[in-house]
Amino acid sequence: MILLDLPYYLNYGLIALGVLLALYAYKRWWQRKVLSAAQPNPELRAVVLDRLAPERSKVRPVLKFVLLLLSVGLLFVALANPKIGTQLGTVKREGVDIVFAIDVSKSMLAEDIAPNRIEKAKRIVSETLNQLTGDRIGMITYAATAFPQLPITTDYGAAKMFLRGVNTDMMSSQGTAINEAVKLASTFYDPQGVTSKVLVLLSDGEDHSEAGIEAAGSIAKESGIYIVSIALGTPEGAPIPEKSNGKGQSFKKDSDGNVVISKRNDTYLMMLSEQTSGTFIESSDTAEAIEALKSFLDRLDKTAFETQTYSAYKDQFQWFIGAALLLLFIDAALFERKTKSLISRIRLRRK
Repeated sequence: MILLDLPYYLNYGLIALGVLLALYAYKRWWQRKVLSAAQPNPELRAVVLDRLAPERSKVRPVLKFVLLLLSVGLLFVALANPKIGTQLGTVKREGVDIVFAIDVSKSMLAEDIAPNRIEKAKRIVSETLNQLTGDRIGMITYAATAFPQLPITTDYGAAKMFLRGVNTDMMSSQGTAINEAVKLASTFYDPQGVTSKVLVLLSDGEDHSEAGIEAAGSIAKESGIYIVSIALGTPEGAPIPEKSNGKGQSFKKDSDGNVVISKRNDTYLMMLSEQTSGTFIESSDTAEAIEALKSFLDRLDKTAFETQTYSAYKDQFQWFIGAALLLLFIDAALFERKTKSLISRIRLRRK
């Protein structure tokens, strides 16, 4: 089976060949017209041409043009990059299993870090994905409950697609049930596997209860999960934006009418990371946060968890280029007039 990588070049080639044929036909017609004007009698015209150009060849000009057409056609076939046959190889993936758990509670809309906490979290995840190679990844969103977004996979493109849809309107019930997120994440990993398991928790640390944190830590520890906590926001905090009738912007208020200030709470996030031998990362500088996460991942044992055999078509354009160049060389070496053979030339020199 033959596969063309860029088939539209064949269309361009047909156009080019058509133009060359039209020019050649016009040239031949113009030559006949000029000769007919000079000598209308065909028999006399042939005699005159034989005397004026005894070495004139009728076949070689046509042969040279055919060689030119073939070489041009082969060049356009080469541009289309035909792929023929198969090429076998193996892909070995070596890395860790990483699940990103993103807090989508309303407090993540606070704008104490630009543009806001939820967008900062998405940026950290996206740029981390750009630096991963052989690791498998999964994704969870959570607020009062946890919801699976993407099971463990090596498809980083799919992960980025799901990441773009993450927002604080995904959960109708609000809160931050981190224990539910950890419980759900524990089902993502292969319980029989030996691959290092990492849960990257991106949150502002608000609304966590100590009992919930202890329960989450126990679940993670029993499952052999390292928790990397990435704290979003600032200790000073900021108000939580709310839309008013779909227009304008106000801020969330408590029952007394006071504007609620959402502050980053590091205490529980640190507890989780320490309890599971993970690490705590402060996210004010995105590049530093990603570097800290990458550094932690690099310290973990990598496991070869996937080996794939693949087949692909092998490029064959070089053969067509070689054939085209050979025909062009023959065309350049071929004279339009008759040439005497080497033996005839030797005999003439001896005489």
